[in-house]
Amino acid sequence: MIDYSHSLTSIIPPLVALGLAIITRRVLLSLGAGVVLGALFLNDFSFANTASYLVTLIKGLFIAEDGINTWNMSIVLFLILLGMTTALLTLSGGTRAFAEWAQTKIKTKRGAKLLAAFLGVFIFVDDYFNSLAVGSIARPVTDRFQVSRSKLAYILDSTAAPMCVLMPASSWGAYIITLIGGILVTHGVTEYTPLSAFMTLAPMNFYAIFALAMVFVVSWFQWDIGPMRKHERAACHGRGTDVGGDVDDQAKDLTEELDIKESLQGRVGDLVWPIIILIIATFFFMVFTGYQVLVTEGKPFSLLGAFENTNVGQALCLGGSFGLIAAIIPVFRQRIAAKEISNTLWIGAKSMFGAILILLFAWSIGGVIGDMKTGQYLSTLVQGNINPALLPMILFLLSGIMAFSTGTSWGTFGIMLPIAGDLAGATEISLMLPMLASVLAGSVFGDHCSPISDTTILSSTGARCHHIDHVATQLPYALSVAVISAIGFLTLGITDSLALAFLVATVAFILMCFLLSWLSSRPLKGAVLR
Repeated sequence: MIDYSHSLTSIIPPLVALGLAIITRRVLLSLGAGVVLGALFLNDFSFANTASYLVTLIKGLFIAEDGINTWNMSIVLFLILLGMTTALLTLSGGTRAFAEWAQTKIKTKRGAKLLAAFLGVFIFVDDYFNSLAVGSIARPVTDRFQVSRSKLAYILDSTAAPMCVLMPASSWGAYIITLIGGILVTHGVTEYTPLSAFMTLAPMNFYAIFALAMVFVVSWFQWDIGPMRKHERAACHGRGTDVGGDVDDQAKDLTEELDIKESLQGRVGDLVWPIIILIIATFFFMVFTGYQVLVTEGKPFSLLGAFENTNVGQALCLGGSFGLIAAIIPVFRQRIAAKEISNTLWIGAKSMFGAILILLFAWSIGGVIGDMKTGQYLSTLVQGNINPALLPMILFLLSGIMAFSTGTSWGTFGIMLPIAGDLAGATEISLMLPMLASVLAGSVFGDHCSPISDTTILSSTGARCHHIDHVATQLPYALSVAVISAIGFLTLGITDSLALAFLVATVAFILMCFLLSWLSSRPLKGAVLR
């Protein structure tokens, strides 16, 4: 295949996919176009070689060198398990009972949003799990209070990744700590352990911190700006996410309600206990699978060590299986007919097929982008004679662009964290942690904005809203926090003072809040709802 690691051509396939997704709102068509175009570039427009490459690429989604592609298939299986569990929670009446109970405790639309936000903060073991589990719990409540599915997706997405990237006891934290450990050893930095370095740079992750703050401020003051205003207005008029009559067939598949007859004998516990068991079981198996690796390698047990070696995919599947078993018990207790149960399980699994298809296409274009070395090309843009004080801000912006273009924050971590370490070692070693923090922040920012990010896809799936609607409505909030973060990283690079940088970023956040308040109070153009 042709090497595009130093060519501007490497960014064309992701740009085509992103542009088409935004213009046409047809995600599968857009991702497919990006995949085919990238394959043609890689194979010098040889149709025979391109066809062979695409077959290998698609086969790789399901089969790896040593057998089944366990990571991909475990995520697909977890989605199916969660879809079936959600359907059973509806059949048992647990969803209805919880929503009715919540209405006695939560009296306002604001309270419904804050419930989703708090749940997003507390369930931080994994971003996929966060988005899907919190979506299942919060969606019945936010629906009852006419919160748009797009607003729920924003809350899910802006609490999942930011919490995971800040917490060491998460799948993200373990992965990042492993990368940081290697960087510290490479550059002879001995005053920090990998964990202490992670905890020290966490307060420097301005995007994650202020994205979380923005969720709570927006939920409390109910600020709706940009496309989000139309979706919130439509939800208040009982029109769900369809704000303009232009939602395509794929959107309807993703947002359609489950056609399941709810039991009138449901209890609040019929929803709460399966979700609690799902969470506890997933956490347990994340620790247990990591523990098994530690035992095999003869290492002493520690919680952090377990998370560093955990098998996230296996833990999600096992946790999802326990959640499904817990969800089916109330159905048996109510003696619902076996035929109705099996039909419900099929409906639940089928409800996830649209999301799974988009995810498979997103993984495909991720493979193409990896082969075209788009990330390596973008990383070369920071090389040269640059003022070290500007590097934290530059790395934040470049990591954001890379994560947006490639659709992966973890991939951006893997490429950009070592580069940030090398830049710090070659210029100003005292800026090592600020540079690493800026990469983490930029990666989450780009991931939030990218239509081809699997995290974005699963957040829209958890909320059951149209994928592109979620991207468009979240973008103004993400860009607002990115501006605040860029100011913070610029101050941090110039002053080398976290306290001063945080103070400046906080002032910028307050000023941004005043701007959002003003924007949300302006009349909505063309707001005629029939």
